[in-house]
Amino acid sequence: MRFRIRPVDTSFYDLFTESANHLVGGVSLLAEMLSDTADREDVARRMRDAEHAADETTHEIVKKVNSTFVTPFDREDIYALGSGLDDVMDSMDEVVDQIFVYGVNILPPELSDQVTVLQRCAELTASAMPKLRSMKELSEYWIEINRLENQGDKNHRRILAKLFSGEYDAMEVLKLKDIVESLEDAIDAFEKVANTVEQIAVKES
Repeated sequence: MRFRIRPVDTSFYDLFTESANHLVGGVSLLAEMLSDTADREDVARRMRDAEHAADETTHEIVKKVNSTFVTPFDREDIYALGSGLDDVMDSMDEVVDQIFVYGVNILPPELSDQVTVLQRCAELTASAMPKLRSMKELSEYWIEINRLENQGDKNHRRILAKLFSGEYDAMEVLKLKDIVESLEDAIDAFEKVANTVEQIAVKES
């Protein structure tokens, strides 16, 4: 009796790429939310739609893991990568929602530095996902994400210092601190994704 090994389902790579592309769209909406002329209610609505679409992709990844006999790499790593990408989108959605719900009228211009970091992280992550097929040329990705996360940490400290400088009243400080922390969470989540990719690449090498 002969046993046939089923081919590895390569559609996982397409789903990871799709998930990362959601992040590029999400950070674009986040940047729009920081604009003085933004229709914040409209941006918040579109961000909710984008987050829902990202959730659908994550659910598709999980469903495919549970129904696929041979996966391209360890199932636990697929779960971790899918969940990590989803966490980034959740954090960015949280920032947009906080800005809208809190009704913050004036945002520190320094927040745009963090959004710039997030935009670069999103672009790098979207470019890296298709490379999972070959597991080649990925080291530059996680090294650069780590550098960007360090830059985000520096920006974070400077923004907090400004918040507590006395320039803002106490209520505004509380609102803005939540937003600043959520931005930091989003950057950290990008680094977690990069660390997961590095672990996968090491295992598969």
